[in-house]
Amino acid sequence: MEIIKDKISVIMAVYNCENTVAESIDSIVAQTYTNWEFVICDDCSTDGTLAIVKGYQEKYPDKFIVIQNDVNSKLAFSLNHCLEYADGEYVARMDGDDLSEPTRFEKQIAFLKEHSDIQLVSTAMQRFSEEGKGMVDRKPPYPDKYTLRHDVPFNHATIMTYKSMYDALGGYTVAKRTERGQDYDLWFRFFAAGYKGANMEEPLYWVREDINAIKRRTFKVRWSIFQTTRFGYKLLGFPKWWIVMEALKVLFKSLVPSKAVLAYRKWQTHSKEE
Repeated sequence: MEIIKDKISVIMAVYNCENTVAESIDSIVAQTYTNWEFVICDDCSTDGTLAIVKGYQEKYPDKFIVIQNDVNSKLAFSLNHCLEYADGEYVARMDGDDLSEPTRFEKQIAFLKEHSDIQLVSTAMQRFSEEGKGMVDRKPPYPDKYTLRHDVPFNHATIMTYKSMYDALGGYTVAKRTERGQDYDLWFRFFAAGYKGANMEEPLYWVREDINAIKRRTFKVRWSIFQTTRFGYKLLGFPKWWIVMEALKVLFKSLVPSKAVLAYRKWQTHSKEE
């Protein structure tokens, strides 16, 4: 596949998000940087999501590529499916229930052009819900592999990187353990390959605060992520005893009720405002 210089391929997997996907897509259509294509993979939605995204394809045939999975295959598979059709030099992520600021692409691509030693850039995220704004989620300006000990180094949905990076890493790992942590697995492999990333302090992305997303962090999900942690720690050569601490974290987090997590986030927002 010929890679088109300076073109951004936006990849998005959608599943049953008919109430939010149009607003999400509109925030990409409104970008000040206009050299982009939007590759959207529908993961067997059972609502009106597919019809909505196909409507954009009909309206902007030169901008939108809409594909479908044969069976519901989860996020990692769907994003890899998108990557098969992406021909831009750059790849940006987007989720079907979130929003991007109009200048997001313009600022991210400028950052990558100005920092030739950086292969990936993400941004801060502004959380929001029907109740209004929540806290701003910021990551360290220049995370490294040790950041993975206490946090994910990048806000996955906000990233922009090079298509060549995805190609070199083989895209996302499709496995049981990565169904809810495909980005976590990617970051381990990203740092193991010697890549460098950065985070922009400005919140150029709005992420929808969802109690249902928090509820989905069950013990089973956390244990799957722990399996990826074991894989990643070994890959990066971390001491074996570090994984014991991670197992204890899994047990602790699994005991915290979902409502308590949401309440804590709201408290963080109010405390920062004060």
